[in-house]
Amino acid sequence: MTTTTTTGHGHRRGRFDVWAPRPERVRLLVAGETVPMRRGDDDWWTPDGPVPEGAQEGEVDYGYLLDDDPDPRPDPRSRRQPDGVHGLSRTYDPSAFAWTDDSWTGRQLAGSVVYEMHVGTFTPEGTLDAALGRLDHLVDLGVDLVEVMPVNAFNGTHNWGYDGVAWFAVAESYGGPEAYQRFVDGCHAAGLGVIQDVVHNHLGPSGNYLPLYAPYLKDGRNTWGDLVNLDGEGSAEVRRYILDNVAMWLRDHHVDGLRLDAVHALSDDSEVHLLEEMAVEVAALSAHQRRPLTLIAESDLNDPVMIRPREAGGRGLDAQWSDDYHHAVHVALSGETTGYYADFEPLTALKKVVEQGFFHDGTHSSFRGRDHGVPIDTDHTATWRLVVANQNHDQVGNRAVGDRLSDPAPGHLDDDQLGCAAMLTLLGPFTPMLFQGEEWAASTPFQFFTSHPEPDLGTATAEGRIAEFEQMGWDPAVVPDPQDPATFERSKLDWSELGHGRHARLLELYRTLGRLRREWPELTDPSFAATRCEVDETARLVVLHRGRLQVVLNLGETPLEVHTGPGQVLAATASGAELDAQGLLVLPGHAGTVVRA
Repeated sequence: MTTTTTTGHGHRRGRFDVWAPRPERVRLLVAGETVPMRRGDDDWWTPDGPVPEGAQEGEVDYGYLLDDDPDPRPDPRSRRQPDGVHGLSRTYDPSAFAWTDDSWTGRQLAGSVVYEMHVGTFTPEGTLDAALGRLDHLVDLGVDLVEVMPVNAFNGTHNWGYDGVAWFAVAESYGGPEAYQRFVDGCHAAGLGVIQDVVHNHLGPSGNYLPLYAPYLKDGRNTWGDLVNLDGEGSAEVRRYILDNVAMWLRDHHVDGLRLDAVHALSDDSEVHLLEEMAVEVAALSAHQRRPLTLIAESDLNDPVMIRPREAGGRGLDAQWSDDYHHAVHVALSGETTGYYADFEPLTALKKVVEQGFFHDGTHSSFRGRDHGVPIDTDHTATWRLVVANQNHDQVGNRAVGDRLSDPAPGHLDDDQLGCAAMLTLLGPFTPMLFQGEEWAASTPFQFFTSHPEPDLGTATAEGRIAEFEQMGWDPAVVPDPQDPATFERSKLDWSELGHGRHARLLELYRTLGRLRREWPELTDPSFAATRCEVDETARLVVLHRGRLQVVLNLGETPLEVHTGPGQVLAATASGAELDAQGLLVLPGHAGTVVRA
């Protein structure tokens, strides 16, 4: 095992070196022995004496004693936390893994289908190794990139992953770092790229020892916690910490891209924003590795500055989520108009997001009580730079009971409507992302679950969720307890559903749509000008014009006769009838084509 590590720009650090400007004394506890450390001019500490024999090789447990604190603290850059985020760190050498993906050349985002997965609920076992056994399903579905919700170490046994505190360690409950490498290697062998969801805008509420070492945080809070110090005193090393974490996933774990959580919560007034610096370094790494490396932002700003090239004054990221697309599709099909859905009630909202990417592009948002968003330059922006979904972990899991569009309860979508949602997402102009189980109309919910060992923290989390739901106008009385293990168990996918009934029909539709995306170049044309949308509010009719193709969707309850022009017609209904030919009709185009229930 190597005895040094490389941080950004080639800086070489010893195996047990640690950046810690705050304490006056630091001692290394390794293999049960205490070793003094000396401070360098740059506030990096290094062992000031020999470490126990064998500690520089193989795996060994270690931690740091800060000043007179009797309890050892984990390494801020720990690669493993076998006893949880409060325990000792364990060394791990990522270069020891026997990769088999030498011929892997990557997957570009343009033209791809993304699949969002939560490791803990994707299989009954809830591990990375178990997820490997389901990759054939994703390949058959037409998936190109698997987006994995956060896997870095968190306190407890299960949660969504956004409460992580050890950003360099893979959660042991999922299998740890070697299991993660096996997963990525297996995905590449199956022809699938991997997008890892990472959180750099806050740290979880339990196990965050970083402030004991250095000014990782600054004054102020965002929605989820204290602000990360990106522009204050000591911020250069904090930024380096984040950039090195980015490089770890892409370099050491062979990941193909990152989904950057809530970038609007990154408070950075530096001359060069962290995201731009990240884009520069990832582009350099991509050039060196000769494979595409993708950065996708989750941004609530509706501002194309995220995806505008650096040469044009933008951040230079590859893509960003468009929640407006989800809201427009959701309202068009469900009729739900509470909370932030209110502005999306008319079908013209769907038309606008299809043709312009955002609905709120400087318009008034009634939910926010102010104008919101910036227009996209549709003449010079590729449509694939917007990642869209009709369901995702946020839009399902942040509902009061975590109910999916396919929930069998009254008021949810029937099979025809689910088919329309699938067609709008997979046959529309943007990069489609599917949420695990969506493709077979999974009956299981995806609820918000936590496993905080601290009772007070669990109670505070539950009360915070209830307050959020009240703002959306939902009944707080029906909210499941996030700390109840049953909430987590209910959210696991039921793979026995795939082979029968509505589940089999919807799955065949999704597979067909995935195949059509590969067969018809019109469906991956990156130009905004290549897509036009017509809507009829009274008839509840939507027609997407995609080159030679017309995607015709009847979102109303009345059968319609629709006359189309020459070309190919892809048609679906939402009239309450069963899906015809698994919900998809591929018809020879001619005047007088009838779309019927």
